[in-house]
Amino acid sequence: MVETIFGCKWSLTVFHLLSEGINRPGEMVRSVDGLTTKVLNDCLRKNLEFGILEKTVFHELPPRVEYSVTPFGKRFISVLDEIEALQQEIDRIP
Repeated sequence: MVETIFGCKWSLTVFHLLSEGINRPGEMVRSVDGLTTKVLNDCLRKNLEFGILEKTVFHELPPRVEYSVTPFGKRFISVLDEIEALQQEIDRIP
C-alpha cells in the first residue's frame, strides 16, 4: 500500500490539495498543471480502496462529489510527513 501511494506522484499532490480545502475533483484538476481527470480518478480510487480518503456524494443537480481524509488517512499522511522530514535530514548530510 505504501509503495503504491508513495509511488504515485499525484497522491501527495492530492493530499496537499485536501489540506488546503480543495476537495472537489474539478477544482483539483484546475489547480494543478499536468493533472488530468483520468489520472486524478485513478489516484482517488486507489486512495479510497486503501481507506485513506472517503467520498461524499451529494444528491443534487448538478451532481457534486467531495473527498476528505479519513482518520486512518490522517495517521498515514503523518507517517509520510515523517518520511519526508527524514529525507530532508539525509539531504543535508554532506
